[in-house]
Amino acid sequence: MTSPASPTSPTSPAAAAFPTLRTPSGAVPATAPQWNPQRPSAMPHHRYRPAHDRVALPLTDRTWPENRLEQAPLWVPVDLRDGNQALAEPMDTARKRRMFDLLVTMGFKEIEVGYPSASRTDFDFVRHLAESGAVPDDVTVSVFTAARQDLIDRTMDSIEGLPRTLVHLYTATAPTWRDVVLGRSRGELHRLILDAATHLVRRAEERPGADIRFEFSPEVFNLTEPDFVLDVCNSITDLWEASPDRPVVHNLPATVEIATPNVYADQIEYMHRHLARRDAVILSVHPHNDRGTGVACAELAVLAGAQRVEGCLFGNGERTGNVDLVTLALNLYAQGVNPMIDFSDIDAVREVVERCNRLPVHPRHPYAGDLVHTAFSGTHQDAISKGLAHHTERAAAADVPPGQAPWEVPYLPIDPADIGRTYEEVIRVNSQSGKGGMAHLLQTHHGLDLPATMRPDFSRTVQHSADAGGQELTHKDLWELFHATYIAPSGGGPLTLTAWSTGETAPGVHEFSCTLNADGRQSAHRGTGNGPLAALTDALRTAGIALDIVTYAEHSTRTGPGSPAAAYAECRVDGATWWGAGLDTSILAASVQAVLAAVNRARQA
Repeated sequence: MTSPASPTSPTSPAAAAFPTLRTPSGAVPATAPQWNPQRPSAMPHHRYRPAHDRVALPLTDRTWPENRLEQAPLWVPVDLRDGNQALAEPMDTARKRRMFDLLVTMGFKEIEVGYPSASRTDFDFVRHLAESGAVPDDVTVSVFTAARQDLIDRTMDSIEGLPRTLVHLYTATAPTWRDVVLGRSRGELHRLILDAATHLVRRAEERPGADIRFEFSPEVFNLTEPDFVLDVCNSITDLWEASPDRPVVHNLPATVEIATPNVYADQIEYMHRHLARRDAVILSVHPHNDRGTGVACAELAVLAGAQRVEGCLFGNGERTGNVDLVTLALNLYAQGVNPMIDFSDIDAVREVVERCNRLPVHPRHPYAGDLVHTAFSGTHQDAISKGLAHHTERAAAADVPPGQAPWEVPYLPIDPADIGRTYEEVIRVNSQSGKGGMAHLLQTHHGLDLPATMRPDFSRTVQHSADAGGQELTHKDLWELFHATYIAPSGGGPLTLTAWSTGETAPGVHEFSCTLNADGRQSAHRGTGNGPLAALTDALRTAGIALDIVTYAEHSTRTGPGSPAAAYAECRVDGATWWGAGLDTSILAASVQAVLAAVNRARQA
């Protein structure tokens, strides 16, 4: 007898559905707890070594975990160089200029603008900046060059006439790069770097009075022996005669992420502690995002002593990209720290970056994506709606505008309005949504404050519509659905009032008179009660309609004279409960419509 295929069998339905995958098999590791039945994958993990086996990590008494992020580092966007070289269609001068102008407007004071020795387009753009007067006096232009004399010469030619410049010299220093790419020993590479740095100084000295400073990047720093990179950086600090008033930048890139962010922080703290003439060095970092932890690497590096961060807006860059400066800066903002960069119109920033890069920003991108302030889940929507109402109440109690009041709203780490978003995107309705979300949208956009006991009833109608259509419902869709369900039946059902009037015939006694059209037959009816609605229900009883009003609510939909009033009536009709609504400039007319709508819904059921 053949036994059924096990879940891990190659002949199981799962294996047949994905024929190229191999379900992990073998014995559960002896160290695994009983609640974890995961089995070893056949993937050749033995080909890869952990960071601790690839590079020395001498720091053992780290202090960075105790530090706090209390001020923004110097942000340096490299969109025009590192980001640009990662584009399938690199930017031309016009796109580069648009990006440069955006970066200046946002408040960046040091901008890497290109690799002028690598392409004619980059060279021409640097010349464009020098000749057009586009660079403000307080903005430093950074240019990138490899440690070769001819490339340094070309770079120096490009910056003639710029008001202030940082020349960024780089060479890969990690063992694999030394052995495989450069074919040089540690000593040979050190001499090459010093020769290039010396040539750079000489070229700068040919321009007395020019404001030219220097930056050095030991490319692949995070895989380079700490003692070697420290020797190289310290020797360059001496060679360039760095001083507190003219510091050198030592930029330490995580060129390819190879470890958890805490490892990078340890490496940065080691350099922070041991760099010579530390007050004459600006310690910079340049994390990439190969492991998806570029933001964490940068934040922990700043805790560890970094003073400057290079990255790109929205994280563009080769492979999985550079660290995202937007996320980094707004993470600080969400902690009450001034980011020193203006993101008050995040959509305008995103539009320029998307046009220049010709790459879309993901809808779930932190802070800037179309959906990041949006809740579809019913429980989230309810919490946000209540949180927004509470925020408004607290602001009023403190006598400050809502935009200046402390922000504590569930699920929203910052106020979307602070970065130019409206609250329209916050709550959106689909099949996953609940009563709180649709009620919030109706109130925000149409002034309808549905009674709490009515919301579950309408929520079922919304859920049915969303399930049937499989799409999101806008606030206009919700209004049309609400109108068709609860308001329209008052004038389009089997029972209509062709004429009616009401008045108080004695203290506490009201009379309701009407001409009722029921199934095409007209008849006159009159009823009395302690209020107009009680008199209406009595008049309907004389027409054979058993009716009780269980719940009633009313409110104005807007402020000011002539504002429509909304009325909601929950009625028990022939033993079943039905909701109706009315909308009219007369609250009495709206209430009559609400009751009649409930009756018609019952008769049409």
